[in-house]
Amino acid sequence: MIAGEEEKVENKQVIFKGYIDGVPKETDMELKLTKIELKLPTQAQGTSALLVKNLYLSCDPYMRGRMRDFHGSYIAPFVPSQVLEGFGVSKVIFSDNPNFKAGDFISGFTGWEEYSFIHKTDQLRKIQPDHQIPLSFHLGLLGMPGFTAYAGFYEVCSPSKGEYVFVSAASGAVGQLVGQLAKLHGCYVVGSAGSKEKVDLLKNKLGFDEAFNYKEELDLDAALKRYFPQGIDIYFDNVGGDMLDAALLNMRIHGRIALCGMVSQNSLSNPQGIHNLYNLITKRVRMQGFLQSDYLHLYPRFLEHVSSYYKQGKIFYVEDMNEGLESAPAALVGLFYGKNVGKQVIRVAHE
Repeated sequence: MIAGEEEKVENKQVIFKGYIDGVPKETDMELKLTKIELKLPTQAQGTSALLVKNLYLSCDPYMRGRMRDFHGSYIAPFVPSQVLEGFGVSKVIFSDNPNFKAGDFISGFTGWEEYSFIHKTDQLRKIQPDHQIPLSFHLGLLGMPGFTAYAGFYEVCSPSKGEYVFVSAASGAVGQLVGQLAKLHGCYVVGSAGSKEKVDLLKNKLGFDEAFNYKEELDLDAALKRYFPQGIDIYFDNVGGDMLDAALLNMRIHGRIALCGMVSQNSLSNPQGIHNLYNLITKRVRMQGFLQSDYLHLYPRFLEHVSSYYKQGKIFYVEDMNEGLESAPAALVGLFYGKNVGKQVIRVAHE
């Protein structure tokens, strides 16, 4: 730990008010101004902690699941009346952990606040700053969403050159990279999104072969038949619901479906049933859910490959940056209305 004069500073926080049913609202969270002493708390023997200044925070759809009192998931629910937490990029202020020192940049779980004490240091990753890659990209392109896209596409989808790939929520944090990786692999790629702006982004900036606005399609089955007259080999599903049902009707024999997210169902008390599962049998389709944490042994390879692709200009990544911690509740709620274009990030402080 670096010695210094103890000092109290203001610490703005986003507090989770209580468990919810339905789509999150800004009023489910509140801003609170507290004071924090810039020193490490006394630790039990054999433990360590960091005091960090949070620079960027990530808004992710999985956070909706943590807003209900359900402990059977892969991640625990938020605690009412406590600070929200999520993935962040932070700068170390003080440390009594030999693996981190003051001035280091790190990514991992942190509080939705300006300063945080982090006790679970084993889940943190030290960032090697690179002037060619923005620090905030460690929440998107090089963070959990990017790695989700990489592991899901290569490990779950098992792609082959020339296959037909469909990606839903294709302009989002995960989908935009899945589509570009598929194009680099030599696949034909179509994406769906929820606005003309997003469709134009997919076709003109991200290199998708085709894209469509699902909100303008009265019949999703007919839309997929139009874009995939020969059927779909790989469906990377980020939304579930009607889109998954339509994709099941259009899969090719021995197709693969990677279940990454179901944003259309996240806020429903009674999630929608799927009607076309029989196609899994007749077409011998493999449908698999996955978590990126199942594949962490691949992370170094992912970091090397995707960083190189980005620096070479072979992939492009879109961020939707909101300024200030006070914008965080609205940004999180906006995810469930499709307001973000690309990866939603909150800038808490400048580097």
